[in-house]
Amino acid sequence: MERVIKIILAILLFVCLLDMPYGYYQFVRFAGLVGFVILAFRANQQGRQIEMIVYGALALLFQPFFKIALGRQIWNMVDIIVGLGLIISLWVKPKRK
Repeated sequence: MERVIKIILAILLFVCLLDMPYGYYQFVRFAGLVGFVILAFRANQQGRQIEMIVYGALALLFQPFFKIALGRQIWNMVDIIVGLGLIISLWVKPKRK
């Protein structure tokens, strides 16, 4: 399930680099919030505290209720970095405590 969430979120974030309608970006914010909260919860259950904090911070960054205005260029960089991080995390095995 985690793999599917990461792949879907990465695809959604990479599509944000295209010129999409505003509603798409709103959808990505909501999907990001839900997806990163699930990933944070699962990381916490598995004792991966650093991952839990990272996913929790990403959930706060992408949440649609109190928007963080970073500008298009910075959001594009965030989308690329987070999308690549999600893809890379599919192959990296986390250390458990």
